[in-house]
Amino acid sequence: MRVLVTGASGHIASALIPELLDHGHRVVGLARSDDAAKKVEALGAEVRRGDLDDPDGLAAAASEAAGVIHLAFKHEALHDGKIDVAAGADLAAIAAIGEALAGTGKPFVGTGGTLMLAISGVTGRPGTEDDVAPGGGPRIDSENALIALAERGVRSSYVRLAPLVHSDIDLHGFTPTLIGMAREHGTAAYIGEGSNRWPAAHTRDVAVLYRLALEKAPAGSRLHGAADEGIPFKTIAEEIAAGLGVATRSVTQEEAPSYLGFLAFFAAWDNPTSTKRTRELLGWEPAWPGWVDDVRSGHYFA
Repeated sequence: MRVLVTGASGHIASALIPELLDHGHRVVGLARSDDAAKKVEALGAEVRRGDLDDPDGLAAAASEAAGVIHLAFKHEALHDGKIDVAAGADLAAIAAIGEALAGTGKPFVGTGGTLMLAISGVTGRPGTEDDVAPGGGPRIDSENALIALAERGVRSSYVRLAPLVHSDIDLHGFTPTLIGMAREHGTAAYIGEGSNRWPAAHTRDVAVLYRLALEKAPAGSRLHGAADEGIPFKTIAEEIAAGLGVATRSVTQEEAPSYLGFLAFFAAWDNPTSTKRTRELLGWEPAWPGWVDDVRSGHYFA
């Protein structure tokens, strides 16, 4: 099918576009700059210029596609602490694309994060695909809006990604961000005992998950992209410290921003995540190395 991919020059798309092409799909990649357009073209996709601030353009591009995978997000705004700006743009984009696809039965795959389970109160056990945030908030509103499109004749599904989506093509995700902070401060920090857990998944396994969601996820499906159910944050810090040749350090929540920057807000959250239902529903079986083995391979420190 002809698939529109937003965020087509980003980390996940760099694995997803080849995955889609290899399985017979045609890909149209949304690009907001000349540099992004070159990256999309190099991956073998058709380029469509546009961005999240142009809802009419998004709707037009979506109406011409047989399916949409929405990866784009204003990460720079998130890094600057403007999460409401990023979340608002994401919600508006989903509304525009959803309106274009309403009543067509076409697939629309959205993107969020498993960390939203922690912020919505799922703690002490692995979060499941059945867990739904009772209230609203950044990203949560987007998830609920996209899932609700199932009632309007859209085959909608929503992928909650692990915070640690890792691979040799991960240049700006949370793993290289944590490594950069540890390098800058000469220590890899964790909060308290560091026993809270973060899930992880390899970029190429995630690409397969998105393709399967596009091809066969039932309308209204919540899906989890997490091959490692939960890695203690202290272990994350220890592996980064070993790769850099620095020490680890336990810090308090008050000290955390000095060592972990914007990630201090998330770094103490316990977020073990189950993928049992996702695997059963789609037949998804992660095959690439887990986070610890991938980090130990050394490419993040080259």
